[in-house]
Amino acid sequence: MGLMTIGAFARAVRLTPKALRLYDQVGLLVPAAVDPESGYRLYDPAQLPVARLVAQLRRIGMPLATIRVVCGLEAAEAAEAVGAYWRQVSADTAARARLATILVDHLSDGGATMSAPNRTVAVRSAAGCDTGLVRDSNEDAAYASERLLAVADGMRGPGGAAASAAAIDALKPLTLAEVPAVDLLTMVAGAVSDADRAVHALATDAAQPVTTLTAMVLSGSRLALVHVGDTRAYLLRGDELSLLTQDHTWVQAQVDQGRLDRGQVATHPQRAVLVRALGGGRQVEADLALRTALPGDRYLLCSDGLSAVVDRADLRSALAVTADPEDTVRKVIDLARAEGAPDNMACVVADVVAV
Repeated sequence: MGLMTIGAFARAVRLTPKALRLYDQVGLLVPAAVDPESGYRLYDPAQLPVARLVAQLRRIGMPLATIRVVCGLEAAEAAEAVGAYWRQVSADTAARARLATILVDHLSDGGATMSAPNRTVAVRSAAGCDTGLVRDSNEDAAYASERLLAVADGMRGPGGAAASAAAIDALKPLTLAEVPAVDLLTMVAGAVSDADRAVHALATDAAQPVTTLTAMVLSGSRLALVHVGDTRAYLLRGDELSLLTQDHTWVQAQVDQGRLDRGQVATHPQRAVLVRALGGGRQVEADLALRTALPGDRYLLCSDGLSAVVDRADLRSALAVTADPEDTVRKVIDLARAEGAPDNMACVVADVVAV
């Protein structure tokens, strides 16, 4: 079988001649020959499989530069590359979907005005860390300011402390200027990606440290909540203490799927195994939420070194009875130490007040 004209080749692979000319120009699919008189591109039938692969990859939205790499791989490696690309697309799409949902909720709730935020509340807060009674080093971190509240729990060797600190540091630029709440969520999502890259950069030949992160950023009267891992955020409103986050652990996933009873979680040997963490995979997936900060609200952010050993009722009592955030931080840490404090602890207590 002889060479095929560009028109015949295009029909055979379900591409347009225009697309084939572009792929020639970028060196992705070079014709077998070019007619010296007419300038027509001619293709060898042996090029059909590669051209069909290019067409299929373009239909899933893969960039030309990535397609060029995939086409140069062996079949097994190409399959892995396509799978990795699609996992990235899925994660990006999921993140955009979450932001879109939050935007719809925000606008439906009467938040259509996109001007500068109305600063009607402020946050008074305190942060504290404790090594505990068993560990000889601390890998947890806590931070509290007027605009940012954060806790992180680093792990996997000596790099854990650097990982938790790096995660919180990546969010600090968000406090430099107040922005509309919807813009804030986009900025928080970007900062989490920055944090993930910063933690990945701490890898050594011996280990890749990871860290959890639970944080809140105040903008006007709105709080943007970001969460990855098994650090937690609680809200005390009135007499009710509510858990605002869901642990990204293996046992929680089993509970969600109906494979494990909730009562077995606290004593399960794999209760601390994370399924999401900064530095733990190719693409971080963070939970994002937007909350309205109401005067009288009290927030507690803490690592699992505290939440795993202190009963929820005792937490509620400590938060409700102790007035000053610094005193409350000391109180909840003392509660954990009274239970043996087998792990590091980090916590932030923050009160929302009218201004």
